[in-house]
Amino acid sequence: QVQFVESGGGLVQPGGSLRLSCAASGFIFSSYAMSWYRQAPGKERELVATITYSGGSTNYADSVKGRFTISRDNAKNTVYLQMNTLKPEDTALYYCNAARSSFRYWGQGTQVTVSS
Repeated sequence: QVQFVESGGGLVQPGGSLRLSCAASGFIFSSYAMSWYRQAPGKERELVATITYSGGSTNYADSVKGRFTISRDNAKNTVYLQMNTLKPEDTALYYCNAARSSFRYWGQGTQVTVSS
């Protein structure tokens, strides 16, 4: 079955960095676009970044452009989110998502807390 192992979340001070990883199994990873979403308490889930199945194209929410970088390694079935210059407003539960046509798969989430 489809499984995700998300890691890399934690507590970091403002201005710090974290790298999230999402290792996937149970589907043809290299055929799916991968995204990171986040959801803060009391807010709706929002799309943070997307990378195409080949890794040839990426898109970012305006709020993270220039600070976050999404990447993938299809040989390792893993997608990453490098987060730099973190701000308190980046605090949220971060989810990885796989999408192809009508198929959608979600990870369980990893918590990122930005606080001094």
